[in-house]
Amino acid sequence: MERMSSLAYYFGIKLRFYPSSKQKKIIKLNYDAQRFVYNSYVGCNRTNYHARRFLAVKQINAMPFAFPILNDYEAKLAETVVANDELLAKPKNIRDAYSFLRVKEIDSLALANAIQNYRKAWNNYRKIGHGIPIFHKKRSDWSYQTNCQYPKQKEAYLDNGTAKFIDAKHVKLPKLGVIRIAGLRKLIKDRLLKHVPTRIGTVTIKKTADDQFYLSMQLGSDIAFAQKLPKTQSQIGIDLNLENFLTDSNGAMVANPCFYRQAKKKLAHAQRVLSRRQRRAKQEGRNLWMAKNYQKQRLAVAKLHDKIRRQREDFLQVLSTALIKKHDLVVAEELRSKNLLKNHALSQAISDVGWRRFLNMLAYKAKLYDKEFITIDPKYTTQRCHQCGTIMGQNGCRKLKLKDRELSDLSYSRLECGGKYS
Repeated sequence: MERMSSLAYYFGIKLRFYPSSKQKKIIKLNYDAQRFVYNSYVGCNRTNYHARRFLAVKQINAMPFAFPILNDYEAKLAETVVANDELLAKPKNIRDAYSFLRVKEIDSLALANAIQNYRKAWNNYRKIGHGIPIFHKKRSDWSYQTNCQYPKQKEAYLDNGTAKFIDAKHVKLPKLGVIRIAGLRKLIKDRLLKHVPTRIGTVTIKKTADDQFYLSMQLGSDIAFAQKLPKTQSQIGIDLNLENFLTDSNGAMVANPCFYRQAKKKLAHAQRVLSRRQRRAKQEGRNLWMAKNYQKQRLAVAKLHDKIRRQREDFLQVLSTALIKKHDLVVAEELRSKNLLKNHALSQAISDVGWRRFLNMLAYKAKLYDKEFITIDPKYTTQRCHQCGTIMGQNGCRKLKLKDRELSDLSYSRLECGGKYS
């Protein structure tokens, strides 16, 4: 059987599912177990780091401590380091050390994924410069991961692994059993009915802040997931901005829907109510997780945020699909959202439009449908004429400034094309 990494095509799906009360408890149990394992690795390694530093200093200063109790403390530290090293030596050791991790409802692959995620966090710290792994706290939205396993010497399909589709409306997951889903998109449903070889990889089970459950699956196959779209012999460039969502090279504009701005007043009111309930619960000394009125309002705020997210997601999906279907080549400016968000005057508006998400959609859809999407260096894109390539501010041309709003009224006599900037 081929490994996931050796397959030619990959695809990800996200499905909403509806667990029973018993299944919700098992999901929560697996999440708690995964979080405990991850935090145990963080805690043990932190303890070892500080203990080794203390012992290293003690070796340099070979003199015994003036107080005998500190010598005992040194010996206990050395024992702790050895015990933690043994605990972290093998993934199964931590499960053997804690009996509640051996409950039959807990998925062993969920614990293995927690350890793998911890190691990935350290790799990201060393290679990319992310922060060191920290403790995972309790949240209102959370997830855990498991994997689909297949019998040896058998080809992988959507319906013969430990995580599998029973039909278009039901899936079976490790430790959870059969669960009803909202329904499969046609692309995956056809593969299930036609029995196309498709391997299920990592499975992520997620609960959102508004108490909805979602299932994400990584799929792999040697057969393409989507048919190539017919060529249109059309090319287009797009410019993302805040006044309009985008303007293309043909002069057409797509209005910015401003979903967050539309819901801002209603969201602000809901958050003020939430703040008052939080303040009152703290004054009365009640735990927020047990304060019913606070939790009701937290859910109301989460639903408003989710509505904004779904509106934005739908808008970006429809627009990106339309661009890829109509054009063989789509060109956009490479936006560095992290740098743009440093402008506090525009950060809220930039976050609302979802530029980075839109560019990611164009990239994966172009690859999926055999089209081409490229991003270009943003340097001089505003100042360069798209007809002759002349850069404003050079060769005697006046530099374009932010105050120049009406671009159609600007005429540059020194442009090689002799026309207006557009």
